[in-house]
Amino acid sequence: MKKPQTLSLQEQLLKSGLSNDAKLKQVKAEKRKQTKLERNNGVETVDEVKLSAEQLRQQQAERDRELNRQRKLAEEQKALAAQIKQIVELNRIAQDANGVAYNFTDANKVKTLYVAEKVRDALSNGRAGIAKLENRYEIVPAEVARKIQIRDAASVVVLNEASQDLAAEDDPYAAYQIPDDLMW
Repeated sequence: MKKPQTLSLQEQLLKSGLSNDAKLKQVKAEKRKQTKLERNNGVETVDEVKLSAEQLRQQQAERDRELNRQRKLAEEQKALAAQIKQIVELNRIAQDANGVAYNFTDANKVKTLYVAEKVRDALSNGRAGIAKLENRYEIVPAEVARKIQIRDAASVVVLNEASQDLAAEDDPYAAYQIPDDLMW
């Protein structure tokens, strides 16, 4: 019976004389270099994958921060609108359908409210203002209109400067009385 061959191919080639020790060492060195390069290439691809995953995670985090900021801004605007609505509803001055017309402009359009004469005078003298609430106009005292302006300047449509009811000493027309029935 013959023994099964347990010699490696390299040993077989050495025995048969087809190869020598120098060639064997050179082949082993090349094989080592090749495996080392493969390992390095594998590490580089793993690093690229890790780098790509990290960039993706950072982009997702940035998107999340932006969405949270927008959501927070929308909530703040909603809360501000609710505050303005509450302030206006608690402090509004009643309009009078049978009263005098008070004309004002909003977005380059002339609007009309019918109010009592005292309220019209208050609007003209800056003691009252008109606030836009949703799609309607409400009359509020001047202090309330200023509070609303602080929160949202676009909500206050009319707020005249307060004028003095007393005539100034150097007014040349102080001696002339304005008729009560004169309307502007």
